[in-house]
Amino acid sequence: MAEKCPCCVPNLDEGVFDQIISPSQQVINRSSSSEDSRTQMALISGGVFRMGSEDPMSYAADGEGPVRSVSVSEFLLDTYTVTNGDFMSFIDTTGYITTAEQRDWSFVFAGLLPDDFEPTRGVADAPWWRQVFKATWQHPEGPHSTLRDRMEHPVVHVSWFDAVAYASWLGKELPSEASWEYAARGGLDGALFPWGDELNPDGKYLSNTWQGVFPTRNTEDDGWYGTCPSDHFPKNGYGLHNMTGNVWEWCADWFGFADSSLSPAVDPTGPATGNLRVQKGGSFLCHASYCARYRPAARVGVSPDSTASNVGFRCSKQV
Repeated sequence: MAEKCPCCVPNLDEGVFDQIISPSQQVINRSSSSEDSRTQMALISGGVFRMGSEDPMSYAADGEGPVRSVSVSEFLLDTYTVTNGDFMSFIDTTGYITTAEQRDWSFVFAGLLPDDFEPTRGVADAPWWRQVFKATWQHPEGPHSTLRDRMEHPVVHVSWFDAVAYASWLGKELPSEASWEYAARGGLDGALFPWGDELNPDGKYLSNTWQGVFPTRNTEDDGWYGTCPSDHFPKNGYGLHNMTGNVWEWCADWFGFADSSLSPAVDPTGPATGNLRVQKGGSFLCHASYCARYRPAARVGVSPDSTASNVGFRCSKQV
C-alpha cells in the first residue's frame, strides 16, 4: 500500500469526510481558436531515462522505486502550470462548474486563513487541512478571498476531472507520469532536483517550498508563503518552470506500482484501472522535516475528485 500522506494532499479516498461526488458530466466544446493554446508549450525531445528513486530522501512506500529504464516519445508540455487567468478564460467561455463548486467546499491550508476565521472541520492526521465552504478556484481561501494580484498564480482547488475538462477544451491532455517526470528532470538524469542534487545551490532558492518549522512558522526565505506566479522561478533544462514546489500537478495515470520486468518500458501509462490518480512535484507546503516530496521522482496517489489549495496542473500534447 502507498504511504498515506494527508500532510501533502488531503485525500477524499481516505474517508476524511466520507463525501464523494460523481465526476461532472458537463459537455465542453473544444476551443476552435488557434490563439486558445493558452499556456506556452515546450517541445520535449524523446529519450530514455532512469525513472524513480531509491535515494535516502525517497519514499519506498509511495512506489518511487525501483529505479528503472523508461523510454519516452517526443511530446509538448506547458512551460508553466495553468494560471488563474488561463482557467478564467475556460470558465467564461464554457460555463463549466468545478468539482469544488459542486461540492460547495474544498480543503484549505489553515495557515492561509485569517486568525478570526470561523471554526471548521480538520483532517484527523493533518489538522492544518481545513474544510472551508465556498472555497473554490475563484476564492482560494473561502468567500472572503479573491484572485486579485493572483491571476498569474496557478489555479488551485481543481480536481482531476476539472483538469481533464480544461485540457480537452484546448485539444490537449494531462501528461503521463513518465513523461511528466522525464520533463521535470530537465535532462539531468538521476539528479534529485530539476537543477541538480542540492536543494539550494549557493544559497539560492529555486522552488517554492516551506522554510522554518512546519506547520507553525514559515520564514518565507524563498519569498512566498502560499503559491507564487507560475513562471516565477528559473526554468529547468527543458525550459519548464516550477516542476517541483508551488503546487502538486495532476497526471493522467491511475496510481500503481512499477513493473521493472520491461527494460526499457516504452511510454508507460500506469495501471488500466484504479481508485487514485497520480500527482507529482510537491507544493509550497513541502518541508524536509515531514514531506521531502519536492523532487521529480516523488509521487502521491489521490482520489480524482479531491481538491485543495495546493493542487494544480499543466497540460501536454502528442506530436
